[in-house]
Amino acid sequence: MDTPPVLPPGRPAVLAEHQAAQFRLLADNVPVLIAIFDAVDRTCRFANREYARSFGLDEHSVLGRTFAEIIGEEAAREIAPHVERVLNERVSVNYERRLERGDGRPHWIEVNLIPYVPAGTDRVESAFVLISDITRFREAERAARESEERLTKFMQASMEGIVFHRDGVITDVNPPLCELVGYTLEELVGRTALSTVAPDQVEVVREVMASGRETRYPTAILHRSGERIDVEFIVRTLWFNGERLRMTIVRDLRPHLDALARIQHLAEHDPLTGLLNRPAFMERLRERLSRPDAPRAALLFIDLDNFKRVNDSLGHLEGDQVLATVAERLQGGLRASDLVARFGGDEFVVLLEDVHQRRDVQTVLNALLSVVEVPVQADGRDLSVTPSIGVAMYPEHGDSPEELLQHADTAMYLAKTAGRATSRFFEPAMAQNAYADLVIEAELAQALTADEFVLFFQPQVDAQTGHLTGAEALLRWRHPERGLLTPDAFILVAERHRLMVPLGEWVMHEAARQARDWHERGIAEVPIAVNLSSMQFRLGSFAKSVAHVLKTAGVPGDWLELELTERMLTDEIDRLPELLQSLRAQGLAISIDDFGTGYTALNQLTRLPLDKLKIDQSFVAVLPDDRGAAAITRAVVQMAKGLGLRVGAEGVRNPRQWHLLAEWGCDELQGEVIAPAMPAGEFEAWLAARGKPRPPGLDI
Repeated sequence: MDTPPVLPPGRPAVLAEHQAAQFRLLADNVPVLIAIFDAVDRTCRFANREYARSFGLDEHSVLGRTFAEIIGEEAAREIAPHVERVLNERVSVNYERRLERGDGRPHWIEVNLIPYVPAGTDRVESAFVLISDITRFREAERAARESEERLTKFMQASMEGIVFHRDGVITDVNPPLCELVGYTLEELVGRTALSTVAPDQVEVVREVMASGRETRYPTAILHRSGERIDVEFIVRTLWFNGERLRMTIVRDLRPHLDALARIQHLAEHDPLTGLLNRPAFMERLRERLSRPDAPRAALLFIDLDNFKRVNDSLGHLEGDQVLATVAERLQGGLRASDLVARFGGDEFVVLLEDVHQRRDVQTVLNALLSVVEVPVQADGRDLSVTPSIGVAMYPEHGDSPEELLQHADTAMYLAKTAGRATSRFFEPAMAQNAYADLVIEAELAQALTADEFVLFFQPQVDAQTGHLTGAEALLRWRHPERGLLTPDAFILVAERHRLMVPLGEWVMHEAARQARDWHERGIAEVPIAVNLSSMQFRLGSFAKSVAHVLKTAGVPGDWLELELTERMLTDEIDRLPELLQSLRAQGLAISIDDFGTGYTALNQLTRLPLDKLKIDQSFVAVLPDDRGAAAITRAVVQMAKGLGLRVGAEGVRNPRQWHLLAEWGCDELQGEVIAPAMPAGEFEAWLAARGKPRPPGLDI
């Protein structure tokens, strides 16, 4: 066994061998690499097992090798300065080296070089090498350092406030926290963590701190200025540098709460006008009516008259501007406590609370009518917008939101039929009428598919000769239970519920089909006049719809004549010239029906491509006895002649009226004196039996 050279000379061999064995046992079992090198030739005189193995040797083969042979030339050159210092200066040297492991991971060692100088000499005989693996400690230091760096970077980079405190005393904060509370780092460190908590939240926060639990909860803090800030605390416990710290992430909830408020506002309000939407209004109405002390109230249902015309003529952007302006005016004309909502389209609803009598409501109605009627600027011009308003009173007209709304809606429809810019209070009889309307509406929809409608035809004749010049198609409904119905019984319901469009299209198709049939059979080669509804006429695609009818029926345009009312002229004056010109380009004749009862300005007639005026039968019915009616009728005939228009008169009931109208210059007549309206078959029989007609004499 190799024996270290440190044993003093002169000892007994047995003792030396025993000590050498003990030294070997100790050296091979300590967690340190141990070697002894000769100071002269630099060869290894002793090495423990771990030292030899770390260089691929064993404790026998390592002996006699120089340290350059053992650790490599490059490493030997690297540590040479340390070795020389030990040998020359006879001092211990300590240094660290970084080695590379086979797996590429760094390996750190600490080396102690200790000179051995025998007693009584001043020469270094050998040097002890003690090598400790300190990789674990360096990695722990690196991990701690990186952890601290990460924590610092996290604190600095985080957009949310972070507070560290030990036993309730702040040890560190990040810049966002300083900005949130308005204090500097120096001002906060050393203060209690509760010092910036809102007073009413201190006990809650104190309890969480005392419990030591990790949690998150909403609370509030105070800014230096005293402003209260809603926040969320996210609390964690961590160990850092051997100390137990509490970390609190302080999340500013103001942006979140603002976003929630915006979302809530969008969910409850109309995006165009900013008014309450239908669900939100109904919910608030329900809440107010459910209160035991709910006061008397009035529910107003407001619909703008002919608003669709604004969208069709100016476009939806301008229409939206009109709606926004109306919404502002409605709010401006009401109290802050009143609820206002837009239900969609041009429908608005208002709740007036604490109104005791109808005259109180009427005062508000008058104010709303006056402010809404003020012209609205759109597309560079003034537009007149008028409302129709229905009113239901609480509690006499209903005690639920749905019932009040239904009754106010019913009253609004009656206001609309009475004319523009009007209001109506709900009456119980209206509910019965509304129910009847629902029944008729359902029956009308079914009648279209069940082929229950039929056209009657009333002859139109030349006022001078009596010859047939045309026929007016008049709609009739063969009701399965009520018998034959004229339009007076159902036309208003059809218009209110938008059934007039498909019904009007059916009338045009059937009239065109009948005209073709009569022309093909040589029975009546005259145009058939069709009455148009305002709803049908307002369609932006009306001209295309007429063209489709003509193409489908296979008839030319001059086989049909379209009759408009004066009211339709005033409602559609802006788009009329282009629309009528488009219809006349298809060959159709255009006549104005019931002339004299509307408000058509004479200058409008000069701008429109028309063919005929038909004098309203209310004037004809009182001829010749009513001097006023006679004067108006003669004036209308002369005016129409001056404009180059043909003149017709309807409702002619006796020969005296016939001769008088013919004398004044009327071109066409129709009425009971000639023939009533008849189904197509009876019309054909009447025409065949009549032969060659002549105007009746005055003695008839």
